[in-house]
This record gives sequence, structure tokens and C-alpha cells, in this order.
Amino acid sequence: MPKTDFDPMLTRPPVAPRNVLVVDDSRAQRKILTASLMRRGYHVREAGSGEEAMELCLEHRFDIVLSDWMMPGMSGLDFCAAFRSLPRETYGYFILLTSLSDKGEVALGLDAGADDFLAKPVNTDELYARITAGERILRMERELTEKNRLLGATLQELRKLYDALDRDLIEARKLQQSLVRERYHDFGSARVSLLLEPSGPVGGDLVGFFPISPRRVGLFGIDVSGHGVTSAIMTARLAGVLSADAPDQNIALISAPDGSRDARPPEAVAEALNRLLLDDLHSEQYLTLLYADVDLDTGKVALVQAGHPHPVVLRAGGSVEFLGAGGLPVGLISGASYDRVTLTLAPGDRLLIMSDGFTECADARGAELGEGGMARLMAERRAAGGLVFLDGLVAGLHAHSGAQGFRDDVSAVLFERAPR
Repeated sequence: MPKTDFDPMLTRPPVAPRNVLVVDDSRAQRKILTASLMRRGYHVREAGSGEEAMELCLEHRFDIVLSDWMMPGMSGLDFCAAFRSLPRETYGYFILLTSLSDKGEVALGLDAGADDFLAKPVNTDELYARITAGERILRMERELTEKNRLLGATLQELRKLYDALDRDLIEARKLQQSLVRERYHDFGSARVSLLLEPSGPVGGDLVGFFPISPRRVGLFGIDVSGHGVTSAIMTARLAGVLSADAPDQNIALISAPDGSRDARPPEAVAEALNRLLLDDLHSEQYLTLLYADVDLDTGKVALVQAGHPHPVVLRAGGSVEFLGAGGLPVGLISGASYDRVTLTLAPGDRLLIMSDGFTECADARGAELGEGGMARLMAERRAAGGLVFLDGLVAGLHAHSGAQGFRDDVSAVLFERAPR
């Protein structure tokens, strides 16, 4: 990098360049130009040849160069080309002094890197006009350089912030996945499998199960409104109130008169969650819920559908049934009431609680899979069971959506009664 006697302060507004190199083999011509420029306040150095000028350019940074074209040894044209090849942080404005007026010669000068020309003998007024024009260009170049520097510094800071955010999101994803500690459980007479696949680093879906008694189990699927960190934080809060690890804090569980553990009716669980969101959490978010109370021995199911997609029953014989009537989401209306749905699962039947990431999965044309497509996927993969069955459903979604992937979180709870 060329040395300089003048260290620019890039943190301050750019100032007008004032460092000029005059190159001419005529000592008299150099002195005339130098004296004229110094009277205007410029810092001027002189060189009597192109070779000498190059040595000076290696030691100092010049803002403007005035060079004679016709010189013995290295011509002004050659010097201009060599000057342009020097490594510089800022631009140098180059003016060739020439008595040549042929357009072809002017084109040669421009090709070599000259910015302007002055006819010899030099007219003082024209000299200052050309230098002033050059200074305007250099000021604009330095202002642009400073703005680019500030932009680069800002982008670097943003990159650091995004890197930190990415690291935080990776950890947040690990924490959210840890909310679903047991993805598969075999009760002997039945088994439960869980799927949780956020569309982004973190999501707003939550699935799980917890024991109510030795013969009953609670299943739930939740979809919090929105996406991202805010929704993920809400799922973490809800995981605590539907936890199998802390039954005393589980909003669905109560104590029976004989002291044993019992559960609220499914519709009462939805009402309790509705009060929690509106009265205690004071959240602007709402959620959809599918909660089911299943008897492991008899296969009897009591469930509540609160805005969640319809649960699906895949019968042992291969038929597919969608249940429920919809219901209100949780956390929208104070005092909302919910209806109970009952059914019985025969040996070999399966109950699927799924998020709308399944039925609303769109292909490249925007066509959603829908309930018909979901029924087809389940029927096609009925030979598999447990986590393999759920993975097969996800593979079917990928085939439907193509390269665009999922635009929403995908989650599911699969309950399967053992065949006879």
C-alpha cells in the first residue's frame, strides 16, 4: 500500500483533496504550475520524469496528478497506465497535459486511464476549472467510500446479531424438542407415538400424553396462533400445565373423592385452558386444542375439539373416519363452552390427532392436501405402525409439497389399540 503524508480521518466528513503531483520534463513548466497551485493552497510535489513520478507515488498518496504527455523515457501515457495499476484505497484524478488534439490520441489517453486533458500552454483559469471538476468527483467518491464503510460496518454488526440469533434459535429448538421427552410408549394393550416437526427453527405446535390412571391416558395436540419464538414460548408454558412429570400442576388432572387421581371431562379441560389464557396469562395469542381421554382396556374415547382439525380414526378394516364438529379455539372468547365427542376404538383401530399442517399442506400450485388427501395417505400406509407410520405420512407430505417444503408446523399424536 502506498505511503502517505496525509492520513485521512474516515470517521469525519470527507474533505476536499489537496495533494497534487506535477510531472513534466520541463523544469520551467513545472515551476509555473507548482507556483500557481500553491497560491491556491494545494500541497504540490514535482517530478521531472515518469520514472521519478512513479517513485513518488510509491511513497505518497496524490489526489490529483498533472502530467505532460510527451516526455523522454516513460511517457505521460505510460505513467498514467502505471499509476492506475498502483494499489490505492481512494481514487486518483489524472489530467494529461498535451498539445495533441487528434481524437485518436485522446482515445488513447482515456484507454490508459486519464480522466481529463489540458491543452498546452496551460491556461490558468482552465486549469483551476479542470481541477475543481476533479475535486468534485473525488469528494463524491470519498463520500461514497465512507458510506460504504459505514454500511459494511453495519452489515457486519447485523451478521453478528444474526449469528447470535441463529445460535439461540438452535438452542431454543433443542429445548422445544425436549418438551416431547417420550415419543413412543407401549402400554401393552395400546401404544402412543408422537410427531413434532416445526416448519422453522421453532414452532407453535405441541403434542403429548400423560397417564390419568393405570387404565386411562390423556392425549393432546395444540397449535398456538402465529409462528416463531413467541408461539414457542407459549408452548413451553402450556407444556407445564399438561405435564406428565408434574401431575399436581396438570390442569387436566384432579383428585377423586377416594383420593385417587382422576381427570376433568375433556370439555372442562378446554374451558380451564380458556380461562388460563384470558384471565391469567392475558395473552393476545389463542390456540386450537384436541384433547382426548382414552380407556386403554375398553377403547372408549371422550374428546374435545376446540378449533383443531378433525381427529381421524383409521379402522382395522381400512376405512377412514373424520370426527367432531370444529368448536371454538381456546383463548378467544371469555366463557366459551365446548362439546364432548365420544367414540369407541376396536382392537386394531387407530386414532390420529393432527395439526392443520397436514391438511393445509400445499403443492406447487397452491392446492392443499385436504381431508381427502389425508385419508388417502393414511390408507396407503396402513401396513406400517407407530413412528414408522407417522414418518410415512410426513414423507407423503413432502411428496405433495415438493421443493417448497412445509409452510406450517406438522405435529401428530397416534394412538393404536393392539389387535386381538
